[in-house]
Amino acid sequence: MAGRAGPSLGPLSDGGRVIVLGGGPAGTSCAIAIKRLATEMGRDVGVTVLETKEFVGERHFNACVGVLSPPLDSIMVNDLGVPFPRRLSRAIIQGYVLHTEREMICLDDPGEPSVALRRVQLDAYMLDAARRRDIQIRHARATDLEFHDDGVVVYTDADPVEGDVVVGAFGLDEGTAAIFHRSTGYQPPVSLSSIVTKIHPGADLMARIGSQLHVFLPPTRGIEFGAITPKGNHLTLNIAGSDVDAQLMGEFLRWPVLRQVLDGVVLDRPGQDGDLRFYKGRFPRSLAQKGFGDRYVTIGDAAGLVRAFKGKGVTSAMQTGVRAAHALLESGLSASALAHHYEAANQDIIRDLPYGQFMRWTTIWLARTGLLNAVVRAAAESPRLRRALYGAASGHAPYRQVLGDSLAPASMVAILSAMAGRSVPGSQPKTL
Repeated sequence: MAGRAGPSLGPLSDGGRVIVLGGGPAGTSCAIAIKRLATEMGRDVGVTVLETKEFVGERHFNACVGVLSPPLDSIMVNDLGVPFPRRLSRAIIQGYVLHTEREMICLDDPGEPSVALRRVQLDAYMLDAARRRDIQIRHARATDLEFHDDGVVVYTDADPVEGDVVVGAFGLDEGTAAIFHRSTGYQPPVSLSSIVTKIHPGADLMARIGSQLHVFLPPTRGIEFGAITPKGNHLTLNIAGSDVDAQLMGEFLRWPVLRQVLDGVVLDRPGQDGDLRFYKGRFPRSLAQKGFGDRYVTIGDAAGLVRAFKGKGVTSAMQTGVRAAHALLESGLSASALAHHYEAANQDIIRDLPYGQFMRWTTIWLARTGLLNAVVRAAAESPRLRRALYGAASGHAPYRQVLGDSLAPASMVAILSAMAGRSVPGSQPKTL
């Protein structure tokens, strides 16, 4: 870093340079937001994004279901100036069907629907949007990281990159997390594992699935939840848990409740178009430790800034990317500036995490004991409990609200009545 003037830890100034590690939704949204805000402030700030994968041509993939939830549309348009990629949509999710071992309930979407697409196409779209805004994209892997009084050096498997601040948008990549840990003491979030596959069941079943996303809460130990997501000409199937593997995915594919929904589709051997190839990924369920400090900040999955049980990962990634951009340009590059601005801006996510963790463990316990069946039966007659289930399944509502709706007196009366085999007093049965 010899020869540099030694900028302060104040806000990014004219001539500042930012290095973003990761070209997913978090990294590209942060890069685009920095460029846009800097231009509005009359500052020329250089941004370099390091990304190891090649998304164009779908040479690499991301083990993500790919559901874009509100308010992502407004974030992209209003905060990034990037059109929402509706042309990439494979399906509009207009409702959810929740399945337990013995019960099911249809939960219609009362507001703006979600959009299902192929995540690799979204990544390619966002990287192209960044490139069009004069953001440098380098296909290289970070190998080491140094912090100095006057800036940051990121060593790569190609040329080193120098800047004033580094943004960690590397998801749960263990190699990059280890580099950050050595340099800063950063500790990655605790995570859940996920297994994803797909099937092409034919036009008849796709028509029957329609625009509904099916969520499964099986009693199987090790599987916390599963889902079927329509994607135009195919279905994406996934499970999640602390340590799910191919064997647990096989159990899920043989589960009679899933078999009934798939109506006899053969799932015991690989098919065409990559059917039943398993892809494994992870997503966080806690906050990272030391997720920001002098000259660095982590965003999205790397920071653990997602919903504790139902991730809404892409939406949270872009939200936190935009918030980090504002903090770096308006407050500064120091740990204290980031605590004052960035951490404060993310309190909506941070304060909701304990409620989400409580709901997660409660749901697991209810599924294992079979009591979740009574909860679903009760929701058929209790509007407030049905709203709670919708909020939990869709991820649209804060878990504090979900928990409040679940523990409301009317909801508890409905659950106790369902456990006793009685109708809820004063209610009208709901046809599903």
